[in-house]
Amino acid sequence: MQYITKKEVKNRKLNKLKVRINNNKFIKQELKKTKDLLDNVNGYPLDKYQRKAVLINEENNLVIAGAGSGKTLTIVGKIRYLIEVLNIRKEEILCISFTNDSVNSLKKALLKNYNYNLDVYTFHKLSLNIIKDNNKNISICNDGLLEYIIDEFFLRNITNIKLLYTDNYKKLKVLISTFINLFKSNNYNISKFNEFFKNMKYSQEFILLKIIKEIYFEYEEELSSTGKVDFNDMINKAIDIVKNNGYIKKYKYIIIDEYQDTSYTKYLLINEIKKKTNSKLFVVGDDFQSIYRFTGCNLDIFLNFNKYYEYSKILKIVNTYRNSNELINIAGNFVMKNKKQLRKKLVSNKNILNPIEIIYSKNLKKSLLRLIDKINTPILLLGRNNKDIYKYFNSINTDGTLKYNNKTIRYLTVHKSKGLEEENVIIINLENNILGFPSKIENNKILRFVLNDKDSYPYEEERRLFYVALTRTKNKVYLLVDKNNESIFVKELIKNNKKNIIIKNE
Repeated sequence: MQYITKKEVKNRKLNKLKVRINNNKFIKQELKKTKDLLDNVNGYPLDKYQRKAVLINEENNLVIAGAGSGKTLTIVGKIRYLIEVLNIRKEEILCISFTNDSVNSLKKALLKNYNYNLDVYTFHKLSLNIIKDNNKNISICNDGLLEYIIDEFFLRNITNIKLLYTDNYKKLKVLISTFINLFKSNNYNISKFNEFFKNMKYSQEFILLKIIKEIYFEYEEELSSTGKVDFNDMINKAIDIVKNNGYIKKYKYIIIDEYQDTSYTKYLLINEIKKKTNSKLFVVGDDFQSIYRFTGCNLDIFLNFNKYYEYSKILKIVNTYRNSNELINIAGNFVMKNKKQLRKKLVSNKNILNPIEIIYSKNLKKSLLRLIDKINTPILLLGRNNKDIYKYFNSINTDGTLKYNNKTIRYLTVHKSKGLEEENVIIINLENNILGFPSKIENNKILRFVLNDKDSYPYEEERRLFYVALTRTKNKVYLLVDKNNESIFVKELIKNNKKNIIIKNE
């Protein structure tokens, strides 16, 4: 074992202090030099926290940005600073976001306002480009291929075909599909199953895992024999190409939005690109809004950023421009009950004494329609599940809108609302049941083998999802609650925030 001497410890502390002093001097100098630039980003001046995030230039930079804090504005400011001040060429900047909508939105803003045509991709598009740039031809499989393979497997192995039409079979199919997708998002191969079998606790698990292994093998055989790949394969193949000295553009900066949604394979891909290009990393995200664990998101990569990346700097953007102080305090305290979440205190220049209104009702439909009539500004209606809206309206337009008394209302699940905002928000399905909010569907224990980020707090991800729901509003949020069956989240809000919540009974 190696021991560090007191002198070495002292020298390390002195070196860190020198770096900090130099960084602070640099920031002060740059703030003066870039004032005009940062006074107008997409038509808005950046605040002091956003400016510091733009100017910081460590090897690896994490910016923790709360709900409504202007993270996209900060990213655009960073890009302008790199190009206009540091003279980084547009071709040397790689931007990544997690959805096509967010990618298109950023590309549009950069082109419209600054005529910057940058590489802005989703991880899958980036992977596809890497594969094509290395003269590898791939064909993406049909979305329903895995489901088809699962059905074919059970058709061969069961005698009662009617079982395939039961709810239990549908749940089993979702479980198997989820397991295989998470398995691949961890970049595992078939030999990993041997490790799983050694850690079996129950005989039933052994049978289920054996079935999953056979289906996984058949699925991989089908992909291989038809020369096709799925979305997980695209990222894994791109990792292998970069790792084995394949061609990659000479990026100097990698900028990633929504970093809290990063999976292990996405981390591996970025890490390989960084090693190959010696590029700097600038990522922005919010651990409070990490709600995609079942697509492979590994929150640990965000929470322990400095363990995954040496020479890193972590900053916080603390001003929110969407929610009132009262609302952001309620929502923040609610999500930080889980001690794993990073501590942060957002600040707003907006005050609404009672930003949350809870309406207890025996007739939820009548109460909702009355509430819609009462609100004169645009409304976003949020539910936990896609089907929640049909308790209130018989049909809904394909774009998620519906009309009532000449008013157009948008309905979305909370998952789909992330990144959006509206003047006022109404949340439905705040019931204490399996499909309520929080959802009480228990994860099958077998998923522990492929879930990186284990729940360490009751309803951990549902709690973050509720935070997302509460923080979509610019003004007030209305919670519509069954009088005889209220959500445990509603009870908790009332218990801890009586002064700032209005309660009505109808």
